[in-house]
Amino acid sequence: MTTILLQAGGGSLFTNGFFMIAMLAVLIFFMIIPQRKKAREQKEFMEGLEKGQQVVTASGILGSIDKIEDRIVTLNVGNKTYIRVTKNAISKELTDAIFTTKADKE
Repeated sequence: MTTILLQAGGGSLFTNGFFMIAMLAVLIFFMIIPQRKKAREQKEFMEGLEKGQQVVTASGILGSIDKIEDRIVTLNVGNKTYIRVTKNAISKELTDAIFTTKADKE
């Protein structure tokens, strides 16, 4: 019997380098750029908060803004009940999901 030995193709340095660069480009295009865009939108949202605006915190608490003091926001959650949260706790995604959906239905 004869045995045939197959040698795995090592590929050239150019081919290996090309695939590494392609994988890096895919990583940047699909992960890093969208994450930066999302962070920028959240920052703009936090800077644009105003008294009376309906918001949702990251933990799901709904309320309207009663007072904004630097990085602390006081929310009126109903019946003169107030809670204080940081601006970072207010979620653009959840606020858009809850309040734009209600506006669309009306």
